[in-house]
Amino acid sequence: MMTITVEIPDVLAGLLSAEGRDPARAVLEAMALEGYRADWLTEADLKELLGFETRMEVHGFLKDHGAFMHYTAEDLDRDSAVAFDVARRHRGQDIAG
Repeated sequence: MMTITVEIPDVLAGLLSAEGRDPARAVLEAMALEGYRADWLTEADLKELLGFETRMEVHGFLKDHGAFMHYTAEDLDRDSAVAFDVARRHRGQDIAG
């Protein structure tokens, strides 16, 4: 793991630590958000970088910070295919049952 030291003015550190926030964590989260928004980091990268246990925590973090999750046309196609398959199976059970 790499350690990076960032020097910031005391006034800024005071703003970052407002309400008991850890300034180092605030800077890490800001970097993670920018990396995700710029498409440099993935959800998996955020999960590891920020120490989250689940993808749902990553999704909550992105939502809390107004960052839109990446969702491609391929994601939509895959989700649609799964939904249609589930619906088809459910209709088959209704007919058989």
